[in-house]
Amino acid sequence: MIQVENISRRFGAVDAVRGVSFEVRAGEIFGLVGPDGAGKTTVMRLVAGLLDADEGRVEVCGFDVSREPDAVKDRMGYMAQRFGLYQDLTVEENIEFYGELFGTDAAERERLAGELLEMTGMSEFRRRRAGQLSGGMKQKLALVCTLLHRPQALVLDEPTCGVDPLSRREFWRILEGLARDGMAVLVSTAYLDEAQRCGRVGLMDGGRLEEAGKPAEIRNKIAPFCFRARNADRRAAQRKLAGAEGVLAAEPAGAALHVYLEEGAEAEAVAKAAGVELERIEPTLEDAFLVLVRRKEKRDAT
Repeated sequence: MIQVENISRRFGAVDAVRGVSFEVRAGEIFGLVGPDGAGKTTVMRLVAGLLDADEGRVEVCGFDVSREPDAVKDRMGYMAQRFGLYQDLTVEENIEFYGELFGTDAAERERLAGELLEMTGMSEFRRRRAGQLSGGMKQKLALVCTLLHRPQALVLDEPTCGVDPLSRREFWRILEGLARDGMAVLVSTAYLDEAQRCGRVGLMDGGRLEEAGKPAEIRNKIAPFCFRARNADRRAAQRKLAGAEGVLAAEPAGAALHVYLEEGAEAEAVAKAAGVELERIEPTLEDAFLVLVRRKEKRDAT
């Protein structure tokens, strides 16, 4: 449903996106994950047709985004980080306004709006002004407006940024329902716990897609290099490990210290040289991201 092929975008001397490729299938949630400045928003705008790629191409539902923008807009819903809700209009009035922009029939719009408001739990707030809604409810209303023309693909740029944890979970429940109904969902997020809920994820850093696949596949790929330091003094252990041969990084993880080894390094030899005990751990997606970033930093430094 969404095909991204080797896209790049520069802003002056800055390479914001460099050779990014991925696809999003019908009935799937694909998450772009990375820190601020990783290039996620630029990728989303390229997919939505708001920016032109310097290189590469994007197709949505079989249509080229740059050559057939009208066909793409009819089939795709795009929700920016700051969706343009009108604060002085009620929920119903915002829906009516965006429905008219999409050119939907009034009767069909009313029927679909009722379904969407019910799905998002917003029915009882129909007459409340958008400016009086909570952050989570504003995002739900923005999603309702985005879905009014029944898109086949949905592109969401950090839709839960700044939203409370309960509203985030509710929002993701809605997205999972849309995917089960066959919609292709592309979502960017800086929250790694949200990435765990995606069918597949792409880990971005410095404008590049460093790794893509199912969360479990990515975790399993780096599992042989992930350990926990068993030492009473975490800071002392971190200092010892920081300069040890074969250690990619030693990072605090709550009260523990996670140690990431370079490929080919022997855990027993590293532990002996640093004077610490190492035990293998089941890595999280955060561990995977840190390993990939530290590897990239080391490559760039050589």
